[in-house]
Amino acid sequence: MNYSHEVEQMCVVRKGPHHGPAPIPEEGRWVKPYQIADISGLSHGVGWCAPQQGTCKITLNIKEGIVEEALVETIGCSGMTHSAAMAAEILPGKTLLECLNTDLVCDAINVAMREIFLQLVYGRTQSAFSEDGLSIGAGLEDLGKGLRSQVGTMFSTKAKGVRYLEMAEGYVIKLALDENDEVTGYQFVRLGKMLEDIRHGMEPNEAYAKNIGQYGRFDNAAKYIDPREE
Repeated sequence: MNYSHEVEQMCVVRKGPHHGPAPIPEEGRWVKPYQIADISGLSHGVGWCAPQQGTCKITLNIKEGIVEEALVETIGCSGMTHSAAMAAEILPGKTLLECLNTDLVCDAINVAMREIFLQLVYGRTQSAFSEDGLSIGAGLEDLGKGLRSQVGTMFSTKAKGVRYLEMAEGYVIKLALDENDEVTGYQFVRLGKMLEDIRHGMEPNEAYAKNIGQYGRFDNAAKYIDPREE
């Protein structure tokens, strides 16, 4: 190792206590992380691209520094979905440090990787106080029926007001309005569950009817509108 002339001329001042890194909570234990293999946990990271057109959420389940499970969810950019497909294939099996230094093509996915890295190495994980952590596959619990991401989509204008297009429950097909034309409820289709039923052999029309639900004061409304057509 090379030292500058100034450092070479300095006398030695001994270091005091050396207690190592501060412990972080990991899967029900307190761990002093010295290297990447010391990191375990399940956490989430959210990222955005430079023009902020789209966003990404990454969920990783890390065991002893290795990615054992990855869930990549994107919204707002069609190209990002293809980058997400690549990222989901690449990330498992890598160390957490390798993932941080892997170009995942999309800005939003790269930023999400950076943010989840910070969550994990600082011990801010969903499994910090869960003994032995969460099993591989736990990331799927963030998804709705039929393993479909939970999406909320709303559109509104000053001139015409709000339109609920998709809620956590599903794809909105009708809005219920009262006498003042204010929203009182909505009717929706559980898309993930409907497609699951169709895959399992149910007739499409039957599956559609079976998976219609409603929320709020939907019955006996003064008016019903299609949020995409009216």
